[in-house]
Amino acid sequence: MCVTSQKLSIVTHFQPFSINIRGKLHHFGRPQIMGIVNITPDSFFSGSRTMASDDIKTRVEQMLMQGVDMFDIGAYSSRPGADDVSESEECRRLHIGLEALRQVAGNDIPVSVDTFRAKVAHEAISNMGADIINDISGGNLDSEMFATVAALKSPYILMHMRGTPATMQQLCDYSAFQNDITAGVISELSGKIATLRQMGVSDVIVDPGFGFSKTMEQNYSLMKNLHFISEAFNAPVLVGVSRKSMVCKALNLTPAEALNGTTSLHTIALMQGAAILRVHDVAEARQALTIVQHTYSSI
Repeated sequence: MCVTSQKLSIVTHFQPFSINIRGKLHHFGRPQIMGIVNITPDSFFSGSRTMASDDIKTRVEQMLMQGVDMFDIGAYSSRPGADDVSESEECRRLHIGLEALRQVAGNDIPVSVDTFRAKVAHEAISNMGADIINDISGGNLDSEMFATVAALKSPYILMHMRGTPATMQQLCDYSAFQNDITAGVISELSGKIATLRQMGVSDVIVDPGFGFSKTMEQNYSLMKNLHFISEAFNAPVLVGVSRKSMVCKALNLTPAEALNGTTSLHTIALMQGAAILRVHDVAEARQALTIVQHTYSSI
């Protein structure tokens, strides 16, 4: 048997993609590293929490030096049990965060705003310098979100989640899909994507929602079959697994100890065709991408 003639079927699923940001078409020929900036006091990973302007600038500077491609900034923690944040407080935090981020990073690097509120998204895109809307609820928590995205003509990250952050882990029954989590995610997102496209939203990025309304076992099954997501929708897929419970539970570690496991999952995600990795640790994610690129030159 000629070993060198064999190809792993899971490799080289990445497809170059383009998104229109503020009227300019951006083409991405390789997976992108998106750095997380949390303007919150209670995000699940304490190392990502930044509230003061100087702290935000320091974190952004560090990520830029490490080779970040995009930023994702959020001011409302989605972890179960997190404190509620008013709309005005979320906007106040985002104003501080986006101002500090743009002062350091400039205006050319893409920035997504992590919010499920249509009014917050509109304010962040229109008046604060954000470019992309990242909605963990996939439009479920604000009926005005899809119309807002369409009016703004902004790219939209559509994530799969059931319920709310407080109830989502009680909603992990996918028996209606023969317990096939991948089929369930595809089915539950397909109608939303069709609606968005009918409304004129052409730049949809799909996030399968690792850790949201899914058990640990379901998360790993979804990762194993990740390439089916991008194939089903012909859209770039964003993967957010950084230091999440699927790593911590599998390895019996805390989020602070979960970097190595996260890097392993990032490598698998890249081999499964992930277009964007949403990460706390830019340098390590960049290293994983470089190793995968060296191994599989077509990625």
